[in-house]
Amino acid sequence: MRIVFFGTPHFAASILDFLLQSGVVPIAIVTQPDRPKGRSLTLSPSPVKELILTKEPKCSLYQPEKCSDSQFLDAMKCLKPDLFVVVAFGQILPQKLLDIPQKGAINIHASLLPKYRGAAPIQRALMEGERETGIAIQKMVKQLDAGDVIAVAKIEIAPNMNAGELQEILCELAKPLLLLVLKSYSDGIPPGEMQDPTLVTFAPKISVEEGEIHWDFPAEKIHNLVRAFSPRPGAWSWVYDGSEKKRVKIFETEVVDQSGLPGKFFPSQPIVGCGEKSLRIKKIQTEGKKILPGDLWLRGFSSLPKFV
Repeated sequence: MRIVFFGTPHFAASILDFLLQSGVVPIAIVTQPDRPKGRSLTLSPSPVKELILTKEPKCSLYQPEKCSDSQFLDAMKCLKPDLFVVVAFGQILPQKLLDIPQKGAINIHASLLPKYRGAAPIQRALMEGERETGIAIQKMVKQLDAGDVIAVAKIEIAPNMNAGELQEILCELAKPLLLLVLKSYSDGIPPGEMQDPTLVTFAPKISVEEGEIHWDFPAEKIHNLVRAFSPRPGAWSWVYDGSEKKRVKIFETEVVDQSGLPGKFFPSQPIVGCGEKSLRIKKIQTEGKKILPGDLWLRGFSSLPKFV
């Protein structure tokens, strides 16, 4: 079967690596153009590009700035693909592109569709305190994440699991599921189940501004925010050390069944009061400094700091 793989970040690269190891070698790879990274803003390839140049350097590689470009569309038509496999590619595929493969296009989505359609399903599920999520493989249509679902795999979300950990688990969950779906496509076009429109929720891309901690919120809500923003970009807050105001990022917390004033530490403990209950600060980073355990970070102050 003639497969074209679309993907960009590490999540997609890990799944592509699994396909290669399983003997499924796409006829072409499509990934985002090289982007400037780091302080020097050096152009850097995507993880998918790095992988394919290492593992399958002879494989055709495309990096369109826009998938709607006529030159790119013509190139895809010339490949005569049977199927597009799309994993966290980073661009919306226009209908003209989706119409090219004989058997259509499929997408791996990190939620139990129709819940959490959009760019940040993992983070949004954690922010909402979900206790279950999974992988859905869907047939791609013009409307975002609205295609018929071919296959689903579910997992429970542990109470302290963060976004990075959940992403790794979902990536491993997706690999064998995708292989089964590809085998079914080798025999034809498998049926899919229509999504229930009454159950649709959305997961737009998270912003740094959303990561600001409001200490008058319940501890559970703040804890879920920290999990969703860990390890990147990090939930954040302002802290006062006397009259000096500093920005910190918090990467790991634990809900404590005690009451305290919002934003204020308990004496000699890395526990902060919230609107309901309190939070133990387990990993924290002052801007420009290293990530530290909460108790060690607190020892660096001559008097108790206060979050605002």
